[in-house]
Amino acid sequence: MALQKLFISAIVSMAMFMSMTYATDPTQLQDFCVATSDLKNAVFVNGLLCKNPNEATADDFVFKGLDVPAKLNSLGSGVTLVSPTNLAGLNTLGISVARLDFAPYGLISPHTHPRATEVFTVMEGTIYVGFVTSNQANGGNKLFTKVLKKGDVFVFPQGLIHFQLNIGNTPAFAFSGLSSQNPGVITIPNAVFGSDPLISVDVLSKAFQLDAGLVKYLQSKFSTGS
Repeated sequence: MALQKLFISAIVSMAMFMSMTYATDPTQLQDFCVATSDLKNAVFVNGLLCKNPNEATADDFVFKGLDVPAKLNSLGSGVTLVSPTNLAGLNTLGISVARLDFAPYGLISPHTHPRATEVFTVMEGTIYVGFVTSNQANGGNKLFTKVLKKGDVFVFPQGLIHFQLNIGNTPAFAFSGLSSQNPGVITIPNAVFGSDPLISVDVLSKAFQLDAGLVKYLQSKFSTGS
């Protein structure tokens, strides 16, 4: 009798656990999704529409060109992202990959990936990397940094601010694996000082404890204008 009760209790517990597991929401693949009852203007979310499996070909699972360096920006860095937009077979698989190229002393600014952890592998060069934790109990934020060389691997946890700087006098490049097909990126300086419309000067002056004139100067540097 006792064994029967234990068995029933285990079954009930498993059922409760499974119901809780399947009741959770899927991880979002975009910043937000505003509900609408207008089906004509609705947008498909959390992935792209799927091709009929019978019509899939090997070409749907191939991307060519990751051997080609990315075009560099004014900071001396460039990124080539491989995602379902250019490798259709990645859709719904929850991963993407990127090539990151650096000129000598090139920088990828502090940024976050709101939907992905990043595994960063140096292929050539010497790269200084780091990430900052979320707010700690003492109110501070801990910085983790490392100088990486060819063959070294470093992980940036999901959502945390991180950066990569080529500290060598020769070009460098790396590959990153990301745990989302749409990891997203928030470049901190651009988001704070170059949003559209701009964040209030009063807000930024108080938050960064800066003179209003300096805030306006920074906004002029990062604002794209529209």
